[in-house]
Amino acid sequence: MMKKTVTTILIFVILWIPSVLLAQDVSPLPEWSGYDTLIREIKTETDFAKRAEMMHQAEDMLMETGAVIPLFYYNDAYLQSSKVSGIYSSIDSSKFFFYAQKEGDNTLRINIGPEPDFLDPALGTSMEKGLLTSNSFSGLYEYNSDGEMAPVLAEGCEISDDGLTYTFTLKEGLKWSDGSDLTADDFVYSWKRAADSKTGCEYSYMLDVIAGYEEAQSGNPDALQVSAPDAKTIVVHLNNPCAYFLNLVAFTTYRPVKRSAVEAEENWETNPGAWAQEAGFVTSGPYTLESWKHDESMVYVKNPYWYDAGNVTIERIEYMLSSDEVTVYNAYRAGDLDFADTVPADEIRTLMDSVDPEFHVIDQLATYFVIFNVKSHLFDGKTVEQANAMRHAFSKLIDRQNIVDTVTQTGEKTATSFIPAGMADGNGGIFKEASAWNYPVEDGYYDPEQDVDGAVELLKSAGYEFDENGMLSEKTPIEFEFLTNPNPTNTEIAECIQMDFAEIGIKMTIRTIEQKILLGEKRSGNYDISSASWWADFNDPVNMLEMWTTNSGNNNVQFGR
Repeated sequence: MMKKTVTTILIFVILWIPSVLLAQDVSPLPEWSGYDTLIREIKTETDFAKRAEMMHQAEDMLMETGAVIPLFYYNDAYLQSSKVSGIYSSIDSSKFFFYAQKEGDNTLRINIGPEPDFLDPALGTSMEKGLLTSNSFSGLYEYNSDGEMAPVLAEGCEISDDGLTYTFTLKEGLKWSDGSDLTADDFVYSWKRAADSKTGCEYSYMLDVIAGYEEAQSGNPDALQVSAPDAKTIVVHLNNPCAYFLNLVAFTTYRPVKRSAVEAEENWETNPGAWAQEAGFVTSGPYTLESWKHDESMVYVKNPYWYDAGNVTIERIEYMLSSDEVTVYNAYRAGDLDFADTVPADEIRTLMDSVDPEFHVIDQLATYFVIFNVKSHLFDGKTVEQANAMRHAFSKLIDRQNIVDTVTQTGEKTATSFIPAGMADGNGGIFKEASAWNYPVEDGYYDPEQDVDGAVELLKSAGYEFDENGMLSEKTPIEFEFLTNPNPTNTEIAECIQMDFAEIGIKMTIRTIEQKILLGEKRSGNYDISSASWWADFNDPVNMLEMWTTNSGNNNVQFGR
């Protein structure tokens, strides 16, 4: 009897071990090297029609994972006093205040959101950081008030016949905000610093069109092919012709920082952004930070050394740092603010119906979306196909139209693909109207209508069971945490999603944390699902596709990792 029992146990163990090992080999992670390769090929392709088709292929791959769920395309709503004029916005929703004018006063009081994590042009990804650095650091080229690319610190640029060499000439007499000379060497230092992996620049991939970038990322920043033959000349060699290189040069990552200021900090090598964490740091733009009460306020003052300071009439900008939309709105209505870059959702309908001249809504090349951490324990034990099916099911459960009708309310269009409507295709057309458009639904990847039945079928294919009432069985529950910041609009969107998921018994808890902490959690992959948004940095789909490559600092989904 004992012998038979032992034999049975041994047979069971022999049969059981391979099944366990097989289960351990199951991975929900999509293979991502093919995507990385495709993005590299897109960046080197000179046939722009073929390049557009390749970008459609890349978006196909991204959408197939279901890890990026677009909800709607942004409109930008803000309040601006009728006494103020001359403020303009760029394609990435940065606001430029330095040519503003205000009746009877030279102080501008504004709110743009909470305190950013960094003010170093090479670090951080928040909208607030981008806006502040756009007004305090200048680059070679920038968008002007007509939305066109124009030289700023550069006098001009010559491009070689083969499109591989750019030679920039700086304006005469450029100065830092401390009065010292700003030269071509400052740009060389800054670009090599941003390309160096030790700096931790999330946008370093913006420099990968420059020859030597991969070596720079590998620990040899001097390999980046940018040089300064003299104090006024910058020479850049590219890997391949890049039709949007001037757009890249306009981005904040390409803006110069002063080496002696950066490296004056004792721990500058381990904490690269430390030099710009308190007021008084050296800048290259129209304003410099005079005082800073953390998480409360900032005061920027006019930089008299900026090359065009004579045309800056606003001498002082007082920033109210807050993400509380109600508090900001009340401050604006009380006359304590001249500009508010956020508006409470419950006030928007009244403002639109009353046609308030101080309320502005403008289109943006931007998408609000939800991201999943593909390495979340939520997908443990699932195959790639099952994990994809789960995420697509979650997408089908979301009532996008309800979100734009009841929360955002400024006429946003529901999003059915990641690339925003209206974005150019790099070949003279609109990306979503290109001939390569070949998606499951007429105008995108996802049907904007909620599809509960379709979601249930996808979850069944991923191994989940349902009772006779169409609710998830207790045998196969789904529970996870949704991460967002305290902004009321974001929390209301999360609550809408929570209710949508609850329709079939999915238990989603919502955790709100400050924006700076939220960004860190997403970068480290310490989350299940989170709110997200992206404003195009320039009008080309590659900008919104390259962020998902394995080594991108903005790849918060953790693809390929």
